[in-house]
Amino acid sequence: MTTAHVTCPLCEATCGLEVTIDEKSLVTRVRGDSEDVFSKGYICPKGASLGALHHDPDRLTAPLVKRDGEFVEVTWDEAFAEIDRRLRPIIDEHGRNAVAVYAGNPTVHNSALVLYGRVFFKALGTRNFYTATTVDQMPKHFSSGYLFGDPQTIPVADLDRTEHLLILGANPLVSNGSLMTAPDTRGKLRGIQKRGGKIVVLDPRRTRTAQLADEHHAIRPGTDALFLFALVNVLFAENRVRPGEHVDGVDEVRALAEPFTPEAVAPATGIDAAEIRRIALELADAERAAVYGRMGTTTQAYGTIASWLVDVLNTLTGNLDREGGVMFPLPALWRPRRSSPFTSGRWTSRVRGYPEVLGELPVATLADEIETPGEGQVRALVTISGNPALSTPNSARLSEALRQLDFMVSLDVYLNETTRHADVILPGPSPLERPHYDVALYALAVRNVANWTPQTLETDMPQEWVTLLRLAGIAAGQGPDVDVAAFDTMVAGETARRTGVDLSLAEGRTGPARMIDLMLRGGPYGLSLADLEAAPHGIDLGALKPRLPEALATASGKVELAPEAITKDVPRLRAELDKAPDGGLLLIGRRHLSSNNSWMHNLTPLVRGRNRCTVQVHPDDASRLGLTDGGLASVTSRAGKLEAPVEVTADVRPGVVSMPHGWGHDLDGTRTKVAAAHAGVNSNLVADETLLDVPSGNAVLNGIPVEVAPV
Repeated sequence: MTTAHVTCPLCEATCGLEVTIDEKSLVTRVRGDSEDVFSKGYICPKGASLGALHHDPDRLTAPLVKRDGEFVEVTWDEAFAEIDRRLRPIIDEHGRNAVAVYAGNPTVHNSALVLYGRVFFKALGTRNFYTATTVDQMPKHFSSGYLFGDPQTIPVADLDRTEHLLILGANPLVSNGSLMTAPDTRGKLRGIQKRGGKIVVLDPRRTRTAQLADEHHAIRPGTDALFLFALVNVLFAENRVRPGEHVDGVDEVRALAEPFTPEAVAPATGIDAAEIRRIALELADAERAAVYGRMGTTTQAYGTIASWLVDVLNTLTGNLDREGGVMFPLPALWRPRRSSPFTSGRWTSRVRGYPEVLGELPVATLADEIETPGEGQVRALVTISGNPALSTPNSARLSEALRQLDFMVSLDVYLNETTRHADVILPGPSPLERPHYDVALYALAVRNVANWTPQTLETDMPQEWVTLLRLAGIAAGQGPDVDVAAFDTMVAGETARRTGVDLSLAEGRTGPARMIDLMLRGGPYGLSLADLEAAPHGIDLGALKPRLPEALATASGKVELAPEAITKDVPRLRAELDKAPDGGLLLIGRRHLSSNNSWMHNLTPLVRGRNRCTVQVHPDDASRLGLTDGGLASVTSRAGKLEAPVEVTADVRPGVVSMPHGWGHDLDGTRTKVAAAHAGVNSNLVADETLLDVPSGNAVLNGIPVEVAPV
């Protein structure tokens, strides 16, 4: 028996795990690492399933090439030769924009994909770049980019020291924190209450987080921005504004907030005006307070304004960059400082004219780009650890569009609903067969930490960074047999140059290990990879500290509280005050602790128990519509129709129905036996690809108008 200490790569919490492996390389036990400096022994069902993922018989272990409509296993050289044979002519004849890329959210949990994906993307040089960000969190990047100058500079709630936490559209007890890396969120929230603090949740559902909270208010879906603006209005009206230094634009915000009185927004939000006023004053008067919004605030029609107002409130109450408020983490890795402030709209999508944000286009328009003939039409697609055929709005349309491609390559460990359309599938090692460092997530951590996971088990499979460099070689016209070692050294040399670190200091290392070593050496703590290798439970770098104005990259050097790119969308929101709720049903999503989108449904430990893929309906609506608990209902929108079992529950507010996302594993051509046996229903069949947050292009997945009827 051997014991390995690894960082869980299956969600945003980055928990430390203790993995026991026998002499036959079988994982016999996974439990929380009690000595981990961050998670301190906490583990959730996803982390406990790491062994099941490693041993999953459906996990691909060799490349697949489609021949005569059937997948066959081939060698790696044969797979890359096929890609070179078919991809290069498309680039040569139709240009680089004829090739699109879609990167799914597992990419963020994989240091090889984070560090070397950008090498491949740069070599490919396409403007048709799409990721899961535009079905998830782009509004937060957009608003942070304009407020703070960098879309990756996102303040997080200082959970360990705050005394008042206002949560909107988030369920951190289930997500373990999202855009807020925080293992054992339940323990941290209970800590607030033990300190005599208060937790207030605004959510159309009585989630697990809402059940723990001191207050829950069932807000109407899609109206968070109205509610937040009313809080801002009260702060000004009651002279509770104290923004502190390094802030511009307060007067502009005051003027913008004037129409959004509690009385004006109450009918739309469903929250009484007196309650709105009380919530605002309690937030303002709390000694240390933080406002936190997540999926419910970003995946809606006013996602950017809602995301912006979260930080406007944190700023106006004096809680930005303050202990117990929201603070900017200082990760251990070197990070390039922007040479110019963030901007968006540098190019637009060909068919619907959506502006670029953060170098990518809204994935809701990918089907348009494939289906619409003409110069620049997408003819080839590369997917990286993503399942857009399930996870994007009107996914049935996109799935059909994938059939029209001339060529498709997928980097994925499963033959799933998306990769079944591919011509070549390139698998990767399991999390235990690769080293790991949470490049992206430690930049959002509620405490500064650093932890390195060495490769635990040996494998004959190429590491993903090698695969990406070979793909980059093909994209650059160097063929399928590029000198990977020389290419890697060139990439590392550029990293060394930018960090100001001598490349020879990382001598003897290759791939992500060398890159992480260089970035640690160039980082703010002066660490090296050897330091982390000597600390298998991680290194605690301390609580978050104030970082303004140093963290800002705006042109003014201040927090720009009223950027035109955001405020010009306020009149669209203002028009909502003149509309009366139409009384129709609105669909929202929900999440389960044992599920992290579509890619975790093939693990038996995570799909046990009762059917969780139901359409939740309030008893009043069920009675009115003739729906019965356990019966079948049809859910219809402009985009499509589905049928799902009914779950009658008072946990959703009247007028709201709720379904989880990422299911629908009943399609032909996949090899995921467990997922197929627990297929569920794909809620994105009724998600409307024409509904987007205007500034950011993020898909609207909450507040979708639907009709529900018994089958």
